[in-house]
Amino acid sequence: MASVAASPHIKPDRNCPLCPRLAEFRKAARKREPDWFNSPVDSFGDANAQLLIVGLAPGMQGANRTGRPFTGDYAGDLLYATLLEYGFARGVYQARPDDGLELVDCRISNAVRCVPPQNKPLPAEINTCRQFLIATIATMPRLRAIVALGRIAHESTLKALGLRNGAAPFGHGAVHEAGAIRLYDSYHCSRYNTNTRVLTPEMFRNVFAAVRADLAKS
Repeated sequence: MASVAASPHIKPDRNCPLCPRLAEFRKAARKREPDWFNSPVDSFGDANAQLLIVGLAPGMQGANRTGRPFTGDYAGDLLYATLLEYGFARGVYQARPDDGLELVDCRISNAVRCVPPQNKPLPAEINTCRQFLIATIATMPRLRAIVALGRIAHESTLKALGLRNGAAPFGHGAVHEAGAIRLYDSYHCSRYNTNTRVLTPEMFRNVFAAVRADLAKS
């Protein structure tokens, strides 16, 4: 595994000021929807897991509303159904954080912890928030596999692992070696990608089938 330096902060606090644009967007969302979570979204799952899934950022109607990654929007419907199918989750996903769903040997996080306008974080925001991704990886002693959902998650994960983009180009279904960790690439499970057939449920399942098969060998 590439050297991963520990971050001074494991996770951002509720009023994280590091990205001014995202802080202002969060403040406006709190005024508009005071009952929503409207805070940086923490990772979900056990730090002793072998699998880490890295998404882009919380969705406005999803994790920003509910406080749990990929919970409450279409992306979560596909992701959690797939995790249940391959034994990385148990229970019933009901799109809310109190549904009792549990992850099994799996953890979910995001490259950016706060919801960005139009779901598009700026490069500076991705770079600033990477310290929390680095910290997440550093606190997972049994980590063996990372699934990056989309190019931004892939590139931020590479940097968190100390690797160059050119050494491991993004491509759906691609697998890259980073010491003891394997990085698996997938197109993001967004509604746009599935509606346009850039990503089909079968393509998505194939990624997790590969992860499950590889972890069974280790």
